[in-house]
Amino acid sequence: MGQRIIHISILVKDYDEAIEFYTNKLNFDLIEDTRLSETKRWVMVKPKGKGECCLLLAKAVTDEQERFIGNQSGGRVFLFLNTEDFERDYNSLVEKNVTIVREPTKEIYGKVAVFMDLYGNKWDLIQST
Repeated sequence: MGQRIIHISILVKDYDEAIEFYTNKLNFDLIEDTRLSETKRWVMVKPKGKGECCLLLAKAVTDEQERFIGNQSGGRVFLFLNTEDFERDYNSLVEKNVTIVREPTKEIYGKVAVFMDLYGNKWDLIQST
């Protein structure tokens, strides 16, 4: 029996502002938004396309969790968003005022640019060669 990663949890300050960013700025689909309690929701978003992996938007509830919002990987690139149309997706990020950390470059593995999500986590936008 094989295994696969189906969800990756990412700490957020607020569910609704995170949903807004991922659906309107990154063009992700909202897969689920279920209220579990007065303060907790099960919120999943995912890039459009064939992939199965979803981001689980997890609202930070403790001081310890809040300290890691926007820095879940110690300042390194945290997530890698693969695209079949780099120019389209890069231009969309720019048009929607997403912070670009590193302009596009050609690397041996493909074309890549680094951007930040609304909290400061770094992402690679990649079109593989």
